[in-house]
Amino acid sequence: MITIRPAGECDLDVVALGEVMLRLDPGEGRIRTARSFQPWEGGGEYNVARGLSTVFDQRAGVATALVDNEIGRLVENLIRQGGVDTSLIRWQGFDGIGRTGRNGLNFTERGFGVRGALGVSDRAGTAVSKLSPGMIDWDDLFGRRGVRWLHTGGIFAGLSATTADVAAEAMACARRHGTVVSFDCNYRPSLWEGIGGSAYARDVNTRLAEHVDVLIGNEQDLDASLGFDAGPLAGPLDGRADEPLRRSPVDGFTAMVDTLTQKMPWLSVVATTLRTVHDAGDNDWQGVAWSRESGVLASVARDHLDILDRVGGGDGFVSGLVHGLLEGEDLQTCVELGAAHGALAMTTPGDTSMATGQEVHALATGSSAHVRR
Repeated sequence: MITIRPAGECDLDVVALGEVMLRLDPGEGRIRTARSFQPWEGGGEYNVARGLSTVFDQRAGVATALVDNEIGRLVENLIRQGGVDTSLIRWQGFDGIGRTGRNGLNFTERGFGVRGALGVSDRAGTAVSKLSPGMIDWDDLFGRRGVRWLHTGGIFAGLSATTADVAAEAMACARRHGTVVSFDCNYRPSLWEGIGGSAYARDVNTRLAEHVDVLIGNEQDLDASLGFDAGPLAGPLDGRADEPLRRSPVDGFTAMVDTLTQKMPWLSVVATTLRTVHDAGDNDWQGVAWSRESGVLASVARDHLDILDRVGGGDGFVSGLVHGLLEGEDLQTCVELGAAHGALAMTTPGDTSMATGQEVHALATGSSAHVRR
């Protein structure tokens, strides 16, 4: 399905390229009325590497940039607690007030019932958005040190004009050295609306997709990011639960893949999650994936899954899927691991997973939530 470099010839199993922000969580309260916040670290690309490290014992690193002040060092400390290699962090000097660069903040409400989750990012002008080609020696990383898997995505690509170029540089170099490249479209309208919207996003992401082996994204993400509209949506993937289904979600994914792979025949795997939101704490949840060898496969459907904090569930799915692929598992096992890990990641607060590998494998193979003593 995918040729992966042997672990013995690589220093790292996976490297994530993306921004790591300081997440500030008001717990059960609201951002606008909070008097205290719980700090976490998080970022779409980074969350995948951290899950692979803490849950699945893969050797993970993150390529990013931080301003060298107390906030940056707090983020670094949190990254280290997750067992992720920090040697690839590029440190930018602090000018005293953040005029030349700053560290990103992400305020996140979990939501409850009819009140959905809410994220308020404060990330313009961050150190990582100022990365440009030539700043990181990718040939040293992927060639001399060796990496089995590179993961990045549309969030990093949308931070600035230069980050898209950095992503292209890294992805092309990874492919030259036999490193598998995965890309999560992760379309965020707020990132793109000030620089050209979905039209510009499509130009950027279409260029980056030329270097991708494993593509992640639901119909909305892929249409906004790449312009692959396969027809009416498969139903309420992330909207009102009472909207009528025009076709089943899995059928919708199949139609999307048929359209996508005709135009991008080099893709090895396409995967996504299917989510129906009944309310903030009640979601239907499932993973689906495709490869040429297996066709479309779906995980166990978990209807009315109880959600504590939905942020990071999709990243949990990706890290479980990638873990399975790194270990040479068949695609059905990989998609079950991804869906199980994403489900468990949403039972705890914060972007990052608190699950164990044992819990993920047990849930993926049919265990229940009975008390373990």
